[in-house]
Amino acid sequence: MMSIEEQIKYTLDKIRPFIQRDGGDVEFVSFEDGIVYVNMKGACEGCMMVDDTLGSGIKIILQEEVPGVLDVRLASEKIHTIEDELKEIDRLLKEENKSE
Repeated sequence: MMSIEEQIKYTLDKIRPFIQRDGGDVEFVSFEDGIVYVNMKGACEGCMMVDDTLGSGIKIILQEEVPGVLDVRLASEKIHTIEDELKEIDRLLKEENKSE
């Protein structure tokens, strides 16, 4: 039996030819807390339609094929979120040090 990550990769491999027809590609990055993180490559990088490709295409197919997938996001969104959390932790630590 395949793991969830293997199922995700297998499903992305089935989707990939359709994305490649338009000059793009999709790369699996990670799966955490029900969220699949991917990189969009080639013509998909910076494309205005990337949100539609993720939300109306990749997300729906992954949710149908792989139990446990709740959402699909760009890996850059994950990095941004972690950066925001680190900034918040840094801010809280500075506040704590001021009060001591």
